[in-house]
Amino acid sequence: MRETSRTSQSNPLDQSSATGRRRRLVRPVRVLAMASATVALLAVTGCSTEDASCGGGEYPVITVGDTGSACVPNGEEPPKGYTRYPEGKVPEHVGDKWDKYWETHTVDENGKIIKAPDA
Repeated sequence: MRETSRTSQSNPLDQSSATGRRRRLVRPVRVLAMASATVALLAVTGCSTEDASCGGGEYPVITVGDTGSACVPNGEEPPKGYTRYPEGKVPEHVGDKWDKYWETHTVDENGKIIKAPDA
């Protein structure tokens, strides 16, 4: 029977064990790095995770005498039956302060803010 010295030959299981540990550590680190980079990119570009009231190149309008709303391309006038929101009271994101406000208020044909019907 031949004896071998542990110092002259390395055990293949010891190597794979170390490699396995390294792989288990590298994978979460990569995922964490990718997630951090994504969050940083959103913060730097000013992107928000909130839903915008309208898409880029559009502005929101409200239904005259009701709580409906729509989006109109910049540079175009609101369609018949709609008007612009009063200055300073324009909803920017779904669920923001002004979006909630306009659920119970509207604008009449004279531009006056009134309680919405059935509010």
